[in-house]
Amino acid sequence: MRGTTRTIAVAGVSALALLTAACNGGSSETTSATGGATGSASASGDTGASGGEITVNGCQPENQLIAGNTSETCGGDVLDTLTAKLVHYNSDTAEPEMDIAESIETDDNQNFTVKLKDYKFADGTPVTADSFVKAWNYTAYGPNGQGGSYFYGPIEGFDALQCTGTEEGKECEGTGKPKAEEMTGLKVVDDKTFTIKTTEKVSNLPVRLGYTAFAPQPESFFSDPEAFGKAPVGAGPFKFESWTEGQSIVVVKNPDYSGTNTAKIDKITFKFMQDMDAAYNELVANQLDLLTAIPVSALIDDKYKTELTDRNAQRETATIQWIGMNPKADPTLAKPELRKALSMAIDRETINKQIFNGTRTVSTGWVSPVVSGYKANACGEACVFDPAKAKAMLEQAGGYDGKLTLTYNTEGDHKTWTTAVCNSITDTLGIECTATPGGEFGEFLTNLTEGKTKGMFRNGWQMDYPSIENYLTPIYAKNADSNYFGPYDNPEFEKLLKEAAAAPSNDEANVKYQEAEAVLAEDFPTIPLFYGKATMGWSDKLNPVKITPFGTADFTSISLK
Repeated sequence: MRGTTRTIAVAGVSALALLTAACNGGSSETTSATGGATGSASASGDTGASGGEITVNGCQPENQLIAGNTSETCGGDVLDTLTAKLVHYNSDTAEPEMDIAESIETDDNQNFTVKLKDYKFADGTPVTADSFVKAWNYTAYGPNGQGGSYFYGPIEGFDALQCTGTEEGKECEGTGKPKAEEMTGLKVVDDKTFTIKTTEKVSNLPVRLGYTAFAPQPESFFSDPEAFGKAPVGAGPFKFESWTEGQSIVVVKNPDYSGTNTAKIDKITFKFMQDMDAAYNELVANQLDLLTAIPVSALIDDKYKTELTDRNAQRETATIQWIGMNPKADPTLAKPELRKALSMAIDRETINKQIFNGTRTVSTGWVSPVVSGYKANACGEACVFDPAKAKAMLEQAGGYDGKLTLTYNTEGDHKTWTTAVCNSITDTLGIECTATPGGEFGEFLTNLTEGKTKGMFRNGWQMDYPSIENYLTPIYAKNADSNYFGPYDNPEFEKLLKEAAAAPSNDEANVKYQEAEAVLAEDFPTIPLFYGKATMGWSDKLNPVKITPFGTADFTSISLK
């Protein structure tokens, strides 16, 4: 949830939101040739008793809980329980299914007509076409500073809502002020119908519309967005109850929920926990009901399977983990040859075996294997541990003088594996490398956004929607919210993204996206590490918990014994 696709806070052990799940379940729902989602949202899971409450590990959101400004998992996981969108992603297969939308129709992949079902927000007000159009325009409008703005880029008129000033901190002032406040590509037809027009063909637009940034907002949001962000109102299966800064967020079952994905549990407390070992101990003692990421210490020799007999699960997910660098903040890392040398100096297989107990899959590129369009070995030899080639590449880069750091956020369980990565680099290349704590996730992301982090830094991604595009555009496009890499900017990459989005079919689009990934393989803005698996555990009072393809718990199907 950077939305944007979501940057992950807890990626150390099970990759809460980094993703790689096999989206090949038994669902018969498909995406139509024109890109429209079909079917209806439905919850599946244990048929246990309804009611009761649970406590799950969580973390302090980077920003207030506003759908258009939440692109990380700490806030995104909460908002996913509170919001409903036009489409919902099947919890078994990740296939898009209709939620608030009755239909999304297009004949040309450029002009879309959206018809809505009868839904209400948790405050009792109706969800209308205006609820979507006003929310999307608000998020896209540059002066509002919403992190999810980038997702509206394909809609006609988006550019006119952007600030054009060049003076830092004053981009939206004077002549830099946007030329418009509303996108021309959004039109309200009636209370239950609106249209979307894109500047060019976008074959997978309907698939994207289940992402958090596309959630509707009630009228109360527009009167005071700041106050709303502290007590959000959505149309989802849960509703907001409280937020104690630095401690917890509580949501409760929405008794007026309009959809079919109804929650079984009455109350969820997201307890902010930095020490995952302490969280695990609470889980073993049944003082915590759900831990969404088993720590490294419990993965070793499958310790968690012994201590959590019949109350653990693991699933391959569509998460991905890499190392990022910002050449603007740290010019010493500007050469692609140096970044490739560092990559070839990392013994991923050994780290996966010794640190993660084999609960990762070594990355061979920048896209998860679970999505359509994935191409194996896109990274080539640069992602293969080879000390001799690493040393040769380092020499080609002109060597490296000085010390190197690998910064990680302090939530989760990142110290162990980042230290192992640094040790591998030092042992192979002789470069002194140190794993360095970079504060809690909010502070960590702020420093990345503001370009303050030097050296290397850990990064992870949770799929926002099931598409190869979601691993490329929201992360590496020039103006993407999660482009923490300078930003990374390559005109050829941008051109290929544009051509892919305009392709008449998904197959043709995927070819262009693969070509774009090949550009990443040349420029090497990040170092791919692992595709993730989610490993979770739960207390004795819960029935088995379902893990979604996104690497998250399916909160609506959780039930007590």
